[in-house]
Amino acid sequence: MTPILVFDIETIPDVAGLRVLNGVAPETSDADVAEMAFAARRAKNGSDFLAHHLHRIAAISCVFRDDDGFRVRSLGTPDDGEARLVQDFFRVVDKYTPQLVSWNGGGFDLPVLHYRALIHGVTASRYWESGNDDREFKWNNYLSRYHSRHLDLMDVLALHTGRANAPLDDLAKLCGFPGKQGVDGSQVWSYYQQGRLGDIRDYCETDVVNTYLMHCRFRLMRGELTPAAYAQEMSLVRESLAKLDGGHWKIYLDAWPQP
Repeated sequence: MTPILVFDIETIPDVAGLRVLNGVAPETSDADVAEMAFAARRAKNGSDFLAHHLHRIAAISCVFRDDDGFRVRSLGTPDDGEARLVQDFFRVVDKYTPQLVSWNGGGFDLPVLHYRALIHGVTASRYWESGNDDREFKWNNYLSRYHSRHLDLMDVLALHTGRANAPLDDLAKLCGFPGKQGVDGSQVWSYYQQGRLGDIRDYCETDVVNTYLMHCRFRLMRGELTPAAYAQEMSLVRESLAKLDGGHWKIYLDAWPQP
């Protein structure tokens, strides 16, 4: 089978970048730098959600599904810098040429990864292939919104119409999956300031499993999986998660009732 790489990122304000762009005094705390950026954003458009290029990646979590089974993990270690996480992500793409799957990856995760790779000088040649070196990529690459090497489930299910976008948490729960368990993206900056990067990585991992389960349900709907194959895949995910360390997986499985 073509390997499947489901991915999700968690971000915090790029405080160092904001200092450079805004000429902030060195004695200003990181929290105040971020709050000034949030306030400016709210004044401009009513939301404190920063522009894509002002996000720094705190965690990247992936589900990898191939002939060897199902795996889920966060890239790198909590001590690794952002550049290492971004390079690791694109290194997996370079090595396996997987089917990428995301929820709003085209609208958020990938643009942020683009900017951070650019800033850090990260190489991602396979990801950026568009047919010049591999003719197969001319008609199906990671970059086109309407090609399938990257499947943005939110975008496809909404028929590429932003007015119809749905939150992952809502759809996952409506499909009988656990959804988010006690944490959401709005808390990530607060968690980071408290030194709770491990909790951020745990949250990102559960969210990427939610996305994988939604991908399986999508494949069932499309007829790519038979009901029996779908049930078998659900069992594989349950069994794989039950073998993993970490209290977040017990909470997740407890919230996922058996059919």
